[in-house]
Amino acid sequence: MKSVKISRKGESRVESGHPWIYASDVTERGDAQRGEAVRVLNPKGRCLGVAHYSSTSQITLRLLTREDRTLDRSFYFGRLRDAFSFRKRVASECEAYRLVHAEGDLLPGLIADRYGDYLVLQLLDQGMDAAKNTLTECLQELMSPKGVLARNDVPVRKLEALSQEPEVLAGEIPDRVPVRINGLTLQADLKGGQKTGVYLDQRENYAAAARWARGRALDCFTSTGGFALSMAGRCESVEGVDSSPDALKTADANRRANGIENVTFREANAFDYLSGLALARRQFDAIVLDPPAFAKSRANLDSALRGYKEINYKALKLLQPGGVLVTCSCSYHVNEAALFQVVAEAALDARRTLRVLERRTQASDHPIMLTVPETLYLKCLILEVL
Repeated sequence: MKSVKISRKGESRVESGHPWIYASDVTERGDAQRGEAVRVLNPKGRCLGVAHYSSTSQITLRLLTREDRTLDRSFYFGRLRDAFSFRKRVASECEAYRLVHAEGDLLPGLIADRYGDYLVLQLLDQGMDAAKNTLTECLQELMSPKGVLARNDVPVRKLEALSQEPEVLAGEIPDRVPVRINGLTLQADLKGGQKTGVYLDQRENYAAAARWARGRALDCFTSTGGFALSMAGRCESVEGVDSSPDALKTADANRRANGIENVTFREANAFDYLSGLALARRQFDAIVLDPPAFAKSRANLDSALRGYKEINYKALKLLQPGGVLVTCSCSYHVNEAALFQVVAEAALDARRTLRVLERRTQASDHPIMLTVPETLYLKCLILEVL
């Protein structure tokens, strides 16, 4: 196995429990080739573990093990088996869940989602892309899926100089797969849907929102209707709003598949729609805000915070006393403290007093590693207007 030497700063990062080593901390690359597994050496030549090497990304090394061992089939099989075993504990009642959450399962660069009899992978770095055949074989032995799809249409693959064309790795992949989530039947568009088909990370938050919802509810950025349909059984009526006509077609198909009659989906910009509701003096008992990531990078954090404040302000103006706001952020760069602050500022401007009912994060099949803050990205606050 080839070796790559890193600086003392890089070694400190490894010792802190983080698997990423940046290009600026690599001092000797030797003849390491793209996607190879390499031994990582400290400045004195001691082996710190084995990593996948990237020839183009600023994240040059992703550490997979602190042992000096070969990343062979038995290594990947063991890690995948452990990930599957964990999901049997935390998502046994679900047909759709995240099977591998990259660093959260000690497999940085790999996402794997299960949709019934089908698996969808995201191979996010050169190393995992090079190992795709081995990974597919291991998953076939573990789970016997009818099909395995690589959703390569992920922007981060550009940084790895990898193709962005989806690839069927095994079997056949249908256009849509019906799966049961929290008692609802949802259509997963594996080939073209958001992320790998459905927003699996909100699964537990769907149920939490439903526990608090009542009366007239509004679900902004509804996508394929997860929050709206989950709240329908507890509400008189639910409106779901999204700017994507394709997502709304799927949402309405999901509504019909579950025989739900009190949910209406509308195509609109959520910011504009909320402004229109205020002019019409509409009031709601529950509002969900689940926008896309406003802060794609730290550089646009300030504008993202302004966006979160504005959307929360508009929603709070529509809630009457006793109303519930479910507000989410999937922007990693907006931590929970920052989200609390912008929502508090929005509440003061809207002259609303809020009580915190729940502080939530992504579903437990998206595990958070204590020393890898990037694995905690989804924040969800459930608040009551007093």
